[in-house]
Amino acid sequence: MVWTYKTPASVAQEGRTRAKRIMRLDFLLLTLQMLLLNSGQLYSKSIERASSQEILQAMQSQAGYEPTVSTNVARFQAAVLLDLAEKAMASDSAGTVLFIGHQEWFDAYLRLTGLTESTVPVFARLAYRYKQDQLLDFRKDLVVEIIEQGKVPLMAINVIVGWPESADLPGKYSFADTLSTPKLKVTNHREVTYRLLDFGDMIVYDEIEGLTGRPTSGILGMMFRIIGEGRVVQSRITLTPDGLQINRTHVKKGPFGVTETVTVKPDGVSQKGLPKDRPDLMTFATLLKRPFKIRYLPLAFERLAEVWADGWEGKLRTNSDFYEDKNHE
Repeated sequence: MVWTYKTPASVAQEGRTRAKRIMRLDFLLLTLQMLLLNSGQLYSKSIERASSQEILQAMQSQAGYEPTVSTNVARFQAAVLLDLAEKAMASDSAGTVLFIGHQEWFDAYLRLTGLTESTVPVFARLAYRYKQDQLLDFRKDLVVEIIEQGKVPLMAINVIVGWPESADLPGKYSFADTLSTPKLKVTNHREVTYRLLDFGDMIVYDEIEGLTGRPTSGILGMMFRIIGEGRVVQSRITLTPDGLQINRTHVKKGPFGVTETVTVKPDGVSQKGLPKDRPDLMTFATLLKRPFKIRYLPLAFERLAEVWADGWEGKLRTNSDFYEDKNHE
């Protein structure tokens, strides 16, 4: 799936087409559920492992921007995961969960970029060395409970990211993002979860848990130096016809909250806010403020531990926070 700028008309038509497919699927799923209800097998528990070749093909579908710079990571990651989920759903819409191993992801990334383990960017190298795996659950009835406000996403995915608890690996890792504006220190904790939403004209990382950071430059850098790292809770991304990425991210620290809009060029160079000579971009910044309110179903974080159980001695520690229903606007 190549994620590019889409007009409102094309988004609406895509939504109507997918709605018709979903209605036909709902009928089939309802029939299947009735057949399985008495057997206690309402949902499939199958987990498929994505191959390096499948991941590489999804990565190769991305073009027009640099995937090796930190400021393009969120855009690249979302597009690849959505592509993999869409293809997996096409082959098994009833309930396959997709496992993306750190080795397969890293092998595909090396082939895509032509780099080596010693020359890849630090964010990719750390994710590999910490054995950071991913689990995608895109079963329609297990992600969104209620759309309380706003549009219905074209696709919604539960994403679970982590590595086994081990004496050999710390519970978090950090790296400096020197390309962002302001510069950032980004920390991945061992347990990361989020909801990935595709609205056609906007991609949203929602209800993020386990990702923290703080600015290291500017006025915000001074403030966060005092109060410590904040939690990244939501990030919204949209693309312009000429390839710019407009990103609106919300970070919380206790009662404090900071929302920043950043413009990122295809080569990864970023600036705070919108370029002064581009008043046309205000439309995209306004789009990112579009209100929506979704109540999600609890995440089944222990599913990733089940995948590790056969091959890893480490067990994933259950965190009850990841099971709570939360509303985000």
